[in-house]
Amino acid sequence: MPLSADKPAADGQTLAILAEALYLANLLVAPGIAFGVLWWLWRKNKDSAAPLARQHLKQTTFVSLYGGILIVALTAIFLAVGGLHWEWTWVVVILYFTCFHSTLVMFGMFGLAKAMAGQVWRFPLIGPSLK
Repeated sequence: MPLSADKPAADGQTLAILAEALYLANLLVAPGIAFGVLWWLWRKNKDSAAPLARQHLKQTTFVSLYGGILIVALTAIFLAVGGLHWEWTWVVVILYFTCFHSTLVMFGMFGLAKAMAGQVWRFPLIGPSLK
C-alpha cells in the first residue's frame, strides 16, 4: 500500500521506510552516523513498533552489522594473506569490496521498495529469519 493522500499508511510503514532509508544512508552517505541512528531506533522500537516496522528495523540493523563485519574482516584477511605490497591483493580487495558493497546497496533499495509498498522483506543469506 503506497503512501498517498487518499490511502492511509500501513501500521508502521513510515518507520519501516525510515529504517530502510537509514540503512542506505549508512552505506552511501553517512556511514556510522546513520548506523548509530538506526541502532537507536531499533533499540527504542524493537518491542513496541508495529510488526512491519519491527521487521524492517531488525533486518536493516542486523544486516548493517553483519555486512560491516564481513566487509572489514574479509578485507583484513585478504590484506594479511596477500600483503600490502602485492598488487593482486589490491585487485582482490577492491573487487570484493565493490561487489559486496554494491550487492548490499541493491538489496537495500529493494527493501526500501518493499517498505514503501507496506510489505515485509528478508535480506538473502545474512538477513535474520522472518517470524
